[in-house]
Amino acid sequence: MATAVDPAWLPPQVWRPLGRRRVAVRGSGPLVETVRAEVTDACGRFGGEVVREEPYDLLLELRADAAPDELGDEGFACARDDGPTTVTASGQHGLLHGLFHVVRLGERAFSGRWERRVHRPAVALRVLDHWDNVAVHPVMGQVERGYAGGSLFWREGSARGDTGRLRAYARLLAACGINAITVNNVNVHTVEARLLTDRVAEVAEIADAVRPYGVRVHLAVSFASPVVLAGLDTADPLDEGVRRWWAEAAERVYAAIPDFGGFVVKADSEGRPGPFGYGRSHADGAGALAAALAPYGGTVRWRAFVYDHRQDWRDRSTDRARAAYDHFAPLDGRFAGDTVLQVKHGPVDFQVREPVSPVLGALPRTRLAVEFQATQEYTGQQRHVCWLGPMWSEVLRFRLGDESVGDLADAFAAVSNVGDDPHWTGHPLAQANLYTFGRLAWQPDADPAAVLEEWIALTFPAAPERLADGLRAVLAGSWRTYEKYTAPLGVGFMVQPGHHYGPSVDGYEYSPWGTYHFADRDGVGVDRSVATGTGYAGQYPKPWSRLYESPRTCPDELLLFFHHVPYGHVLHSGKTVIQHIYDTRFEGVEEVEEARRVWAGLADLVDPAWHARVSERYEEQLRSAREWRDQLNSYFLRKSGVPDARGRRIH
Repeated sequence: MATAVDPAWLPPQVWRPLGRRRVAVRGSGPLVETVRAEVTDACGRFGGEVVREEPYDLLLELRADAAPDELGDEGFACARDDGPTTVTASGQHGLLHGLFHVVRLGERAFSGRWERRVHRPAVALRVLDHWDNVAVHPVMGQVERGYAGGSLFWREGSARGDTGRLRAYARLLAACGINAITVNNVNVHTVEARLLTDRVAEVAEIADAVRPYGVRVHLAVSFASPVVLAGLDTADPLDEGVRRWWAEAAERVYAAIPDFGGFVVKADSEGRPGPFGYGRSHADGAGALAAALAPYGGTVRWRAFVYDHRQDWRDRSTDRARAAYDHFAPLDGRFAGDTVLQVKHGPVDFQVREPVSPVLGALPRTRLAVEFQATQEYTGQQRHVCWLGPMWSEVLRFRLGDESVGDLADAFAAVSNVGDDPHWTGHPLAQANLYTFGRLAWQPDADPAAVLEEWIALTFPAAPERLADGLRAVLAGSWRTYEKYTAPLGVGFMVQPGHHYGPSVDGYEYSPWGTYHFADRDGVGVDRSVATGTGYAGQYPKPWSRLYESPRTCPDELLLFFHHVPYGHVLHSGKTVIQHIYDTRFEGVEEVEEARRVWAGLADLVDPAWHARVSERYEEQLRSAREWRDQLNSYFLRKSGVPDARGRRIH
């Protein structure tokens, strides 16, 4: 069973099928040595043997001539006939991924007969963005929107230097297919800005620690770096002195970190500096950084999270949801080839229910990264069980035109949910979100239920069926349970301002952030239709623009995102909006109570530290779910004047 400090889904027991056999590893290079070390350790633990020649049960072979066009650097082929199981790769990263594939298969890797199968990631970049501050920020703290303790990388203003922990983390990431990390907050403060220059040696230490598992380091950088760090009087991306400064900065970084991945930039968003200050476009801004990285093959990830955060709440024509499309769709084809436009999967901000961002289908000549949030900012902050695999899968399978989002993407990114907590993710069951992101980033059309089964099997090897059944029961439907007791029908937010935890129905209603629900005595929701509202629905191609335009055809789960409707509006389910609100709040609490009961019944099957932590979190989840139920039901009873048809007590 996994202990609190083992990489979450690689406890020693999962290596048992490998260790009992004769295993050959062929090839040379740093990552091949990592593979060889893993195999040697497994065989040493469980009585297997590392061999050079036949006979062997498993061959892991790096071959430069092994169909490199088919496999690429990270792909591998796996086969089993009447003889041994073979894993062949043309690149070192592929051999490492092939090893972890065998570990996932367990005993199945050595039974039966199957023809050669190719496994290759859908995109080349699969990155976790850590919103970590080097120095503890007076407002943001150590990790902004992080719910698993402090930073893995930084402590008391300096690099932690805990290379063993970092190496274990890189192993954990490689095991599920993640190949890159950003080691600092996308809101780049003065201290973090210096990681690009005089503190780059600390970043190099981190890169050295994670490199053996094929993980590359990226940096979040400030668009204003030439001014902040070099004292230039401008950061204008078309200024030759500015472009020269960025080129020199990139040269220094690559001298220290030859496999450096690139930059991620938040510009002209929520007060961050950007090209608008110089009358330039986002394509101009990204182009200056892309030119600096181009000689080294680095990538600029330019976030599309740009909107008016000083909005007048009385102005219903300004719509935060429209902003990314309005800013970036006209720039299609103007971004440099080394730029990836990083787009949040929904148009607002990682809510429990949002439509897919129309930006993802609006820039066919631009490379795109889809950004998710594993850290659960608005989905329970890792104090609530909320497995997000079904949500992410819905996004990735959503079709904009002829292609799915998963097919349109050139990269996948997620805000990290990992910190220095002994359980890695704070809530032990939140490890399932980290694993699921990695596996879906590798294969966007994977069945999330099958991915959950993998996580259960790897985290609890040889678990009795009662434990597996219990874990499925508490995880599989947890996203929809969370949705039931929080903001209804896609309207979003209704959270406490600032920290975003717990209910406050009007918390942001009269603020400048553009996160409104417009509830009044007559109805609730935001009119985003073309005919009478903000026009946001028209940013989608058909059939979605037509479907979302009318409350008669809009899916129930997104109704209040797209329309302001009376409380008596009848949903496709047959319920009125107000009765749906009452019923789902009560149902959500009941489902949390049942999940807590199921988890309590697994105490004899789970490591005591795991069980105690999850039990503690369930107590808080239940308290919070009841608070959500009571505040929302009371609020809407008072707004609408319509009582619960079932006569239940509403406080």
